[in-house]
Amino acid sequence: MRSVLVQPPSRHGESSVLELAPGQSLRFGRGVDGGNRSGTEKPALDVFLDHDSVPRLAGQITAADTFWTLTNFSRESTYVVENPEGGGEFIKVPPLRHAAPVPFEISRVVLPTAPELLSFHVYAPMHNFVEECSLESLSGEMTLSSYPLDTSAKYFLVLVALCEPRLRDECHVEVPGVEAVVERLRTLPACRTINTGAVNFHIDYLARNKLRIKPTRRDNRPDRFNAKRDMLVSVALRFNLVREEHLALLPSRVPRSSAS
Repeated sequence: MRSVLVQPPSRHGESSVLELAPGQSLRFGRGVDGGNRSGTEKPALDVFLDHDSVPRLAGQITAADTFWTLTNFSRESTYVVENPEGGGEFIKVPPLRHAAPVPFEISRVVLPTAPELLSFHVYAPMHNFVEECSLESLSGEMTLSSYPLDTSAKYFLVLVALCEPRLRDECHVEVPGVEAVVERLRTLPACRTINTGAVNFHIDYLARNKLRIKPTRRDNRPDRFNAKRDMLVSVALRFNLVREEHLALLPSRVPRSSAS
């Protein structure tokens, strides 16, 4: 039997995992004042989230076969379900939305609390995939690749460096600038002599020839080059052209010594 695993926020340094078989549900929320006490006023909660901004009965998770659904019981708050492996991919579950399906294998449920957001993780079963269909009996021209990228090319290294922060789940960090890309790649043997001019060339090449990003009139503004980098990252991550496995192409991120 395939199950969904829910990992609530750790309490007092202890972590736990709750397992749901298909068809089973759990509810989460703040509960009543005074914590987990008995009484008819207390909603039946499986996960307690101790924050004043969390509704007493906040939501419900229900396991399906290879996915799960989220019901939002709040009348005001929108919940966000993030894909930590998806480079900024997320879905929004608005107030009172019932059984919104969540397609991610690994998810982070985020509730709007201040000053820090409150979150917990949900792990779905591994996704199923169809077997590759045989095309031997089909005639005609071969299907062309929409984005023909060469993962061994230097321009691909530039694209990976641009996407790296979001692939590492740093969704609120800006796309790296050209100088930062130069510094990130320069320790690679193939990039010893790379400079800002070369990186700008590769970005232009990616936008014009590989991902074929079409500039608009608004892109004539002074920050149009920043917009181009943002668009490259958006397209690359949206269509999985750059994935977490590609980070292995970059130099290892060794922390700098604090010694002067």
